[in-house]
Amino acid sequence: MTAFPLDEIDLRLLALMQVDATRPLHDLGEQVGLSPSAVQRRLVRLRAGGVITAEVAVVDPRAVGLGLTAVVLVQLAEDDAGRYADFCTRMLTEPTVQQCYSVVGQWDYVVVLVTEDLASYRRISNRLFVEETAVLRYETLPTYERIKAQLAVPVSAPS
Repeated sequence: MTAFPLDEIDLRLLALMQVDATRPLHDLGEQVGLSPSAVQRRLVRLRAGGVITAEVAVVDPRAVGLGLTAVVLVQLAEDDAGRYADFCTRMLTEPTVQQCYSVVGQWDYVVVLVTEDLASYRRISNRLFVEETAVLRYETLPTYERIKAQLAVPVSAPS
C-alpha cells in the first residue's frame, strides 16, 4: 500500500481515535482545533483511504472465558503457493486465531490464538496443525502473562 498523505492534524486525530474511537466529533475537534464537520470530513477521508480500517471494541479475552493465549510457530511441509493460500484461508476463518503473520526464517508463520484452556487449545491445534497435512511441524508457546496487547500503531507529526 502506498503511503496515504497525512498532515499533523490527521496524525493527531488518528492518535486520539486509537485511544477512544467513540469520542464525539466536537471533543475531537477541540483537541485538534477543527470544527466537528471538518473532523467528520477528515475521518471520512481517512476511512475511504484505508488508513482507518476498523473501529472496534477491544475485549479482554479473560473477561469472556478465554484464559489461554498461545503463540504458535508453524512450518509448512512444502514451499507451495497453494498450500500457503490454503493455510492463510484457514487462519482467516478460524475465530480463535487473533493474529497471523508470514515470517522469514525457519518458520513460515507466527499465529496468536486464544482459547478457554489447555484442553481446548489441544483440540484446536490438533484440527489446525496436526490434521492438516500441509503443516510439517509447529511449536506452541503458551503465554504466562499478558504484558502488552494493543492494536494502536505509533503515529507522529511529520518531521
